[in-house]
Amino acid sequence: MSKRFYITTAIDYVNGQPHLGHAYEKVVADVIARARRSLGQETFYMTGLDEHGQKVQQAALAEGKTPQVYCDELAAIWQAFAAKLELTNNDFVRTTQARHQHVVQTILAKLHAEGHFYKEVYRGFYSTREETFLTDKDRRPDGTFDPAWGEVIELDEENYYFRLKDHQQWLIDYIEQNPDFVAPSYRRNEVLGFLKNNVLEDLCISRPAARLNWGIPLPFDPDFVTYVWFDALSNYITVPAAQGDPGVPDPLRPQPSTLNPQLALWPADIHLIGKDILKFHAVYWPIMLKAMGAPLPRQILVHGWWQKDGQRMSKSTGNVVDPMAVINEWGVDAFRFYVLRELDIGPDGNWTEAGFKARYSAELANGLGNLVNRSLSMLKRYRNGVVPRASTELAAEAERIIAETRGLLEQNQLQGALQTIWLLVTRANQYVDHTAPFKLAKDPAKTERLDEVLYNLAEICRILAVLLWPFLPGTASKINAQLSLAGVPDKFAGARWGGLQAGHAIGNPAPLFPRKET
Repeated sequence: MSKRFYITTAIDYVNGQPHLGHAYEKVVADVIARARRSLGQETFYMTGLDEHGQKVQQAALAEGKTPQVYCDELAAIWQAFAAKLELTNNDFVRTTQARHQHVVQTILAKLHAEGHFYKEVYRGFYSTREETFLTDKDRRPDGTFDPAWGEVIELDEENYYFRLKDHQQWLIDYIEQNPDFVAPSYRRNEVLGFLKNNVLEDLCISRPAARLNWGIPLPFDPDFVTYVWFDALSNYITVPAAQGDPGVPDPLRPQPSTLNPQLALWPADIHLIGKDILKFHAVYWPIMLKAMGAPLPRQILVHGWWQKDGQRMSKSTGNVVDPMAVINEWGVDAFRFYVLRELDIGPDGNWTEAGFKARYSAELANGLGNLVNRSLSMLKRYRNGVVPRASTELAAEAERIIAETRGLLEQNQLQGALQTIWLLVTRANQYVDHTAPFKLAKDPAKTERLDEVLYNLAEICRILAVLLWPFLPGTASKINAQLSLAGVPDKFAGARWGGLQAGHAIGNPAPLFPRKET
């Protein structure tokens, strides 16, 4: 049995509007998914929404709506957001869907029957904003709680708990034996440090229905609903289970595979998440999977946060970046390019308006856009848009960059891949300046040389369309269309020298990235 490449983003909490961090994570996952498909790998990309919890219940009540209506309205906004980013997700999971409820309740019933849960009264403090219990370790030196926790109340409440600490040493051993399980390496070290220096507290998996009724009922005790994190983390296995995926253990599979029984989806190859939810994914989730007898994901890939002008973004100060506004003004490919080119997966990034405009001008408009426009315009002007006989003058350089790009894509090194692709953009622009085709065109004795130059430039443009497809799909399609090539350049195998045939007639060149007053 073979396997599809399965990548997920974190599911976003529905009680809020999409922001730059959400957009970045989804675009990174989309590029990885597109790249894998381009390389010939069956790929499944999933994103979605976390829709349960006290904050949703309270927000819906405040607006005079049922929680489901409230969630449905916001879900439409988030799905439109995904479309605006031109994501190629294969599924959009919502934790209010019946398929998800079935999976969560099946997991809960199995773990309860096997003795992984116990019931106990909790006495202490509770953060309503974060929907989590607090301990003395969460207090500041003066005994108070950080305002980031929001309102903190004293609580005396009975709930169910998951025996996390029983699996602590196993998890330490697993992470040490699988060094790529958490990436980058410093995030792995962070998880190991936490596990080795702390005794895991058992995880509260419920809330009383009398206090919170917007959640999935516990199958073994209807007086309680599932705590939002146990509910949310299970989403990653919801779709594989609902589709009868052969990689999912019984009893989670309700039916035979609706896709391909010979092509497993689970385990996930990559969970792409932000650093703020690392503990939930690298500690809670693996233990949950082990307890239910399911294989662990192959990698938890952790990205950093975005700042703006060196400061943390805050709506209250207006220091925010609205990705929708950026896309509306500059185009989705310009947005995708900046976040991918500016920030590698792992560290924090810093968005500046000056930086965005500089990259747009220098690398997109004057770099890629200028190269394609003048190359195809000269082919149109000097050869009536007909591709001359083939030449291999730039073939070796192009093939080297193609091979390097492939290797970087296979390692999910997106920033490095873009940097490498731009070496080809720069080299081709230098080639134009060096060969001066506009001068060659004036000398009848240089006809053959002009043909060579024009072919090399047109072929570089074609190859760039293939290499850029995962990153800038709209731009790649435009280049293909201006070359009058059928379909979209979504197969990496097409990035081989000599794809353009002599006698092929190209279309009409048009600017890819119009210059703007900046």
